[in-house]
Amino acid sequence: MAVSYKKLFHLMIEKDMTNAELQKQAGFSANIITRLKRNGYISLDSVENICRVMDCGVDDILEFVPDERSGASHD
Repeated sequence: MAVSYKKLFHLMIEKDMTNAELQKQAGFSANIITRLKRNGYISLDSVENICRVMDCGVDDILEFVPDERSGASHD
């Protein structure tokens, strides 16, 4: 399974928040924004900080999707 952060970026649009504002308020580096855009790994601490800043739950910012690279689903 892979992770998608599309929900986060939709929520940021709804709340009129820029990447720079999220980065500053959540207290992480620009590298985290890059990882989010690429649906890459970020730490649970970063996820928690984003949820705190956005006043939402984990399921409001990310979702698990089938891994496109493997072509097969794994349980």
